[in-house]
Amino acid sequence: MAPHALSDSTTTKMNGHDESTSTKMSKQDHPTLKRDLAQYSRRRSTSGQYADNLEVDVLIVGAGFGGIYLLHEMRQAGYKTVIYEAGTSLGGVWRFNAYPGARTDSEVPVYELSIPELWKDWTWSTNYPGYEELQQYFDYADKKLNLSQDCSYETVVNGARFDEENGKWTVSTVDGRKAKCRFLIIAAGFASKRYIPSYKGIDKFRGTIQHVAFWPPNASDVRGRRCAVIGTGASGVQVIQEWGPVASEVKVFQRSLNMAIPMGKRDLTAEEQNKLKPLYPQLFSLREKNFGGYHFDFAENNVFDVPAEEREAFYESLWSRGGFRYWLGNYKNYLYDMEANRDVYDFWARKIRARVHDPRKRELLCPVEPPFAFGVKRPCLEQNYFEQFNRDSVDVVDISYESGNSIQEFTETGIKTTDGNHHEFDVIAIATGFDISTGGMTNMGLESVDGRNLQDEWKSSALTYLGTTVPRYPNMFHLYGPQGPTLLCNGPTSVEVQGRWIRDAINAINRQGLKFIDPTPEASKSWKQRINDISNTTLFPTCKTTHMGGDVPGKPFEQVSYPGGLVNYHRELRAVLPEWKGFRTALAT
Repeated sequence: MAPHALSDSTTTKMNGHDESTSTKMSKQDHPTLKRDLAQYSRRRSTSGQYADNLEVDVLIVGAGFGGIYLLHEMRQAGYKTVIYEAGTSLGGVWRFNAYPGARTDSEVPVYELSIPELWKDWTWSTNYPGYEELQQYFDYADKKLNLSQDCSYETVVNGARFDEENGKWTVSTVDGRKAKCRFLIIAAGFASKRYIPSYKGIDKFRGTIQHVAFWPPNASDVRGRRCAVIGTGASGVQVIQEWGPVASEVKVFQRSLNMAIPMGKRDLTAEEQNKLKPLYPQLFSLREKNFGGYHFDFAENNVFDVPAEEREAFYESLWSRGGFRYWLGNYKNYLYDMEANRDVYDFWARKIRARVHDPRKRELLCPVEPPFAFGVKRPCLEQNYFEQFNRDSVDVVDISYESGNSIQEFTETGIKTTDGNHHEFDVIAIATGFDISTGGMTNMGLESVDGRNLQDEWKSSALTYLGTTVPRYPNMFHLYGPQGPTLLCNGPTSVEVQGRWIRDAINAINRQGLKFIDPTPEASKSWKQRINDISNTTLFPTCKTTHMGGDVPGKPFEQVSYPGGLVNYHRELRAVLPEWKGFRTALAT
């Protein structure tokens, strides 16, 4: 998946699933279906970073881009630091995303860390690397920076609480260990908690079935097999592109269409990358000066400021260059004005409708009338997604709320839908996404100083300050999660902006002789209101998508990311230091 491999977002309630029960597991689990990171817990050793009663300055949860960047920064600053990572090695979500076609949706070098040791002698084979090459990149990072010496792998955190008296966190793991740290950093990202709806009878299915983010690499060969893909988010799109040409049959269960746009993938040579490397420092700086952390930004004009011919030419230029330019490099008002948005959608629809031959499929995949505004659901990047549906062997099953059809139950041999059809399969890929943004943190057993569980506290609404701290959780930081730039920003760009601030905050705590810092509830509520005020000027709240809380039933309908752009976020984040505006502080005794 891309760094934002989001689920098949709904524009209404979850179709065919009662909200009071849809988050519960089946009474009897499928023997091979993985549901939770805890199923990967294994203690490798009893010494070093795997020791019980470990004491460190900083404990980081997660070894993706954010965890690696902060481990490097903490080491540079002289802090004894360890990472707890659920996977078998570095890479975070990229260690688990081994499904067919999984690749990033941000181009390199934008989608890599700015640490010089990691780019000076490294080159990519393509501008949009797949999961295999990304895993090689993380292995290279490990070799260059010797990161694994401070990483505890296959380690899943299931509890953490701060003691104000001694100023330390006690962190517990699924395998029974305890560790103490002054500073706890949650670098689990926005997509660490998989979401699998409580489909009736899912345990009965006798074929291969798995959530794509837990996909077993040895199950990738589907030649001559009957396949189902449930969901058409980024992961679903990528799987369909891979399976369409080789499977005997692919049926795509679609709740809402994906307004996917061209990726623009191409091969890269080492020579062209090395010629550009003298400019890499400037490129890494430039990506922090744009709305979404890329090397492009919204146009200066509004949609109807220019004649129709000029608009068409501009749209075509964005389209032909590929990537997220048609999303985050388009006219500046199209995410704020529905009429302007319709013009952007109409161009998209004309482009895609010309590629889909069957009238029924065309109307489901790219209708003339938009079911929701373009861009309010993060568009996925595709290479030949829509062409797959021109194959007789690839079909789309409409399970949208409007259709009245839904998945009724799983059987031993396939899926039964409420319209009376029974679809038989050998392989089922569940591409229903994640408990987006907040799920990684709420699934970790975090407790406030009042003894309340974060999962309970955030049931009605998430509350952070600056998208990096949480009130009543002193000396705890998070990045690439709730109420930061996250879903509207390139991953490595966002984690470096937040990571540097976390580094500077920890340094300031020690320099000023503080025991801990803790954001006030008032400042946190003000931050949340700030996010909502910005969001309410846009079209994002016009439908339920991942940007507004995602698909998990019962999850609050609210903006989960800072929607004002990275430049504004960076300015607001930096404004609170060194005076600790919005925080209560306690001096060390």
